[in-house]
Formats: sequence, C-alpha cells, structure tokens
Amino acid sequence: MLLVIDTGNTNTLFAIHDGQDWLGEWRIATDAARTADEFAVWFFQLLAMADLSFADITGCVISTVVPQSLFNQRNLVRRHLKVEPIVVGEAGVELGIGLRVDNPASVGADRLVTVLGAVEKYSGPLIIVDSGTATTFDVVSADRHFEGGVICPGINLSMRALHEAAAQLPRIEIRRPERVVGRDTVPAMQSGVFWGYIGLIDGLVERIRREDGRDFTIIGTGGVASLFEGASETIQHFDPGLTIRGLLEIWKLNKTHG
Repeated sequence: MLLVIDTGNTNTLFAIHDGQDWLGEWRIATDAARTADEFAVWFFQLLAMADLSFADITGCVISTVVPQSLFNQRNLVRRHLKVEPIVVGEAGVELGIGLRVDNPASVGADRLVTVLGAVEKYSGPLIIVDSGTATTFDVVSADRHFEGGVICPGINLSMRALHEAAAQLPRIEIRRPERVVGRDTVPAMQSGVFWGYIGLIDGLVERIRREDGRDFTIIGTGGVASLFEGASETIQHFDPGLTIRGLLEIWKLNKTHG
C-alpha cells in the first residue's frame, strides 16, 4: 500500500491507497516541531481504527511547503515504516508535467502536485482555483505545462486578519449568507468574506480568460472550495482529490526510486 503525505501551511494530510482505491484520509495540524515518534503514535492509532498497520505500507510519497517538517516526516517513514520515501521536488523525482515560468525552482511543490492531479483527469487548458491558506489560480496548457498564475490571501487568513485588526469585529464562521447586504455585524462580515471571495474568484478567472484568449476549463479544489459550489459563475468542476491524485501519479512515475 502507498502512503502519501501532503504538508500544507495549515494542515498535513496522510492518505492510504491500496492500488485500486483510497482506503483512508487523515489530517493533523501542521507543526514543524512535531517529531517522528509523535507522528508515529498518532498515525499508528488511526491505522488501527481502519484495520491497517505500519507493515501494510510498502511505499511513500511526501510533498511539503514547510521544509522544516521534512526531516521528521522522513524519519517517520524510514524508522517506523521501513520505507524510503519519494520527496516531491528532490533531484531525480519525475513530475510528469513541464514548467513554462521564469523561475521553476520557486514554484511550490503543492501547486505542481495539484496540477498533475488535474491534468490526469481533465483535458484542455486549465485554470485550477485552489482555496487553502492561500488562494491560488494556476494556469495549465493543453500540453501539460504549468504556465504561472495568481496567489492571493486565503479566505481563512483574510477572515482572521479582519478580526485581529479591528477590535470590535468578532471571529465568525465561513458560510453563505442569505442576503448580500447584512443587517447586523456578523451577517455583514460573512457576506463580505463569502461574496468577496466569489467576486475575487470570478473576477480573476475572467481577467485571465481575457488576457490569454484560450477556452479554459475551470476547476475548484482545496479545503474550503466546496463552500463556493453553486455560487461561483466560473468554476465548472469541484474536485477535492487533485492533490492526492497527483501524488499517486508521482508514485507511479517514480516507484523504482531508492
């Protein structure tokens, strides 16, 4: 079985694939100081609840945008799972996509993995709207090349900044309000956050389309993307599985590694 580990700025995802299906997905808050042994205790218990064990895992792929976490995750896989992991971005690891950008080394591993997961399922030029700690818009050509994009603050980040910078504004949950114009502080904030992000998404997608001229397929993914389903006028497909699909493809391309 294959273990994939995807470390983002906010959460870290562990998922197991048996060659046919995903058997489980588990998330933990990203903490660069978390040791290999701490990961092992947490993960061992979750695997046991799914009737799985460390011995079932025969391969591993790691993608991280938090370099400090890699040492402990690699130790987890080597010491406790007895497997040598494939690490996205390291020398010799094939990605299955090309890059047409000015500085390829600056592109985050998470964006490239998500792009790979998208091109394995969707055809034509793509715009991938990924709503996480940051909201990113990734442009992908029909011949599987990442061509750049846009990076914006994520919806949770913006909401936290609004609360922390304005003493009288409370913390709120992200939800779709019934009305655009709120009649109290909380509904007004929820409207600004929700419809503001819909405007951000749809507005930037339309600007990319006008600037580029190609007929893009628009895909939404990421932790809060499902909130926008039915509200965005430009996103055509909502697919939360792009990243783990991309990691699975990287495993297939590199499984003789080590």
